[in-house]
Amino acid sequence: MDAGIIGDAPLLFALANGAPVKAIAVDKSNPAGTAVLVSPGSTLKSGADLKGKRIATGKGSIGHFVALKALEQAGISPKEVQWVFLGPVDAKVALLNGSVDAWATWEPYTTQMVKTNEGQILVSGKGLLSGNTFLAATDSALNDPQKRAALQDYLQRLAGAERWAYANLDSYGKTLGEIIRFPAEIARAQFANRQSQWQPLAEETVAQQQATADFYLANGLIRTRLDVKPTFDRRFSVPAAEVTP
Repeated sequence: MDAGIIGDAPLLFALANGAPVKAIAVDKSNPAGTAVLVSPGSTLKSGADLKGKRIATGKGSIGHFVALKALEQAGISPKEVQWVFLGPVDAKVALLNGSVDAWATWEPYTTQMVKTNEGQILVSGKGLLSGNTFLAATDSALNDPQKRAALQDYLQRLAGAERWAYANLDSYGKTLGEIIRFPAEIARAQFANRQSQWQPLAEETVAQQQATADFYLANGLIRTRLDVKPTFDRRFSVPAAEVTP
């Protein structure tokens, strides 16, 4: 495999493990859909109420990140909650049957839980995380002129496809729902909420990724401080366009 779409945390873990990959573009989105959820009848009303509670999430995931950020914002130590590390399917079941008090997750699960009245947002990721997803490629592909040209062409097509999707939400939502096996209305709504846009790499993005790496280090999810700059290849361009959800 020469390239793929990857979240900010997996890119950091790849760097920590010495994987020869670099980000070449960023898909910036509204991070509100990454959230800490509770049951509709929960007595928890804010992040401050999480102290001493059981939080389900995937270890090292973006859900874990938003939960840690929510605790930090509320002045709660990660040691003052009980972590229950589960995949999304099991975490959802745990929240529904009361085995946990909260579930820190991401889209499309957040939209699904809210729209089906099975959950509500306690703390959203807005203002807590960057909302960055990356297109990354291997060093071998980046060092090959033909593959590098193909990656630039793919990036332009990817950005164009995303713009088309926002201009045709009903059609895209139906197809996406079939792919991810979610109802079309859920797939459409969560994508519309993301407000995603592929962009070239900028200093702000590098700084955000460094801040994420430092936060993971402070919380023991990576063992050594990482300099993220070497994981960015800024030779690629993205056609400028406005996204209209």
